[in-house]
Formats: sequence, structure tokens, C-alpha cells
Amino acid sequence: MSAAAGSYQYVNKRQRTLVTPEGISVPIVVASRGSRVGALVLDFVLLYVGLTIFVLLMGWIAGGLFDEIADGMEESVSGAGEFIVIVFILILFLARYGYFLAFELGPRGATLGKRATGIRIAARDGGRLTAEAVLARNLLRDIELFMPLVFLIFAPTGEMGNAGLAGLAWFMVFMAFPFFNKDALRAGDVIAGTWVVEAPRTKLAEALSTQGAARGQSGVTGARYEFGDEELSVYGEHELQTLEQVLRDGRGEAISAVHATICGKIGWDPGTGDERAFLEAFYAQLRAKLENDMRFGKRKQNKFA
Repeated sequence: MSAAAGSYQYVNKRQRTLVTPEGISVPIVVASRGSRVGALVLDFVLLYVGLTIFVLLMGWIAGGLFDEIADGMEESVSGAGEFIVIVFILILFLARYGYFLAFELGPRGATLGKRATGIRIAARDGGRLTAEAVLARNLLRDIELFMPLVFLIFAPTGEMGNAGLAGLAWFMVFMAFPFFNKDALRAGDVIAGTWVVEAPRTKLAEALSTQGAARGQSGVTGARYEFGDEELSVYGEHELQTLEQVLRDGRGEAISAVHATICGKIGWDPGTGDERAFLEAFYAQLRAKLENDMRFGKRKQNKFA
């Protein structure tokens, strides 16, 4: 549950195990190349449909201004026509960049296309997905996809000479990139330090039985562990599920490491020897708080939210 960078281990073709600095093993499934292509196609279809609706709406609102703009391409255009052109260019820019940035910077880290195919982007070191990383991977999409497509579109006109062949070669190199690394990373992922992983829709997992731990009572020493809202507010759903996995696995070294991390985070010093009871109490009370918050429309996805 630390923000420090972790590492990951290769399990098989698509499964990885992300190992945090505290020794917690988190299973990760790398998204298939097919699901990534499907998500991109869906996103472009949504953008195309949205822009088409926008153009039709603007045409209905603007009336004859579009005809004036078309007729005046070689002459002067009125102030209203210039305004329409500026608005249209801004919308195209926002649609091209804003769509991906807005959704991938959100708590789900996924565009509508990615959500539909059950995938999302994530930081490869297990840390927080930063705005810089999202911006970098999306700017690289221009070099990987849009620029070579421009060459391919205009090549048949004969005005670009061998640029069409160069664009095709350029396009093929970048499209083949995910097939030459085991994590299916595109160039943007390599630069940004991200990858695309499976993220099926889930709700809070079935409660782990903690035998009265919600009341803070240790079955080993009889000690009581009760945490306030401020202490429970340091973590969210992601950390709850990670803690649950640690308790289910029952590995002593992981339990000790997570116990020390949580104690340091909330400023407790309960000593050693009763780590599992402490974590069970923290888990039960954190879960109760998150579920209660969700009833009132408040959801804390992770410790950064």
C-alpha cells in the first residue's frame, strides 16, 4: 500500500504478478491485442458519430453560414463565419485529444471503448497513473497512427511521391510494435511507463470472515482495535481488496510488512505478535466505512481519490 515503485514477475503469456515493495503479490492480466484494437475502433466510431451529430447540429443552427464559408474560401468571410470556423477547429482539437485525456485521467483509467472491452491503462510500476504518463502516451499516438495515416490517405493522389510508401512502412512498424514484446506494449506505453490490463467490472468482493473483528476485538490477546474516520480515510477500495488478498493468502512476511505499513501510515504503534488481528480489525472497519459511504453516493476508489 505504499506509493513506492514495485516490480512485476512474468507468469505466462498474459498473466503477471505485480510485487509491491512490501512484498504483496497482486495478480495482473495483460489485455489482449484484439481487445485493444476493438477498444480503439469503438472509440473512433464514437468520435465520428459525435462529430457528425455536432456538424449536423451546427448546420441546423448556423443556417446559411456554412454555404457562405464554402463560397468565400477564396474571398472574405464574415465575422460570424470566422467564428464558426474557429469553433469547429476547437471542437476537432478537443475531440482528438480531450476525449482520451479526460477519460484516461479519470478514476477508471479507461475510455468508453476500453470500458466496453473490459480493459484499462495502468502504471507498470504499480504506482499512481499520472497526468504526464497519460499525456505522453496520447501524444505518441500522433506519431504512431495519425501522421502515417495522413501519408496513406494523400498518397493515391500522386502529389506526395514516395511518401505513401514511407507512410505505409511507418504505419506497419508501429502497428507491429506490440507483437514484439511480451507485455503487448505500444511505443506510447514504453515512453509513458504504462500498460493496458484487464479490468472487468467488479463490486466489493464478498466479505472476508474476520470473526468479530469489526468490533476491534482480538481473539489472540484480547486487545481492542478501533479506528476513527480519519485513520480509515487514508485508504480506498483498491487497498481494501489488496489487504483482503493478503489476509486470504496468510503469508507471514506479507502480513508483517502490511501491518508495519498501515501502522506507519495512521501513526499507530501496537507492537508485534498480534499483526493478523490488527489487520482483520482494520479490514472489517475500513470495509464497513466504504460500504456506508457508497450508500450516500461517495466512492473512494483508492488512497489517491
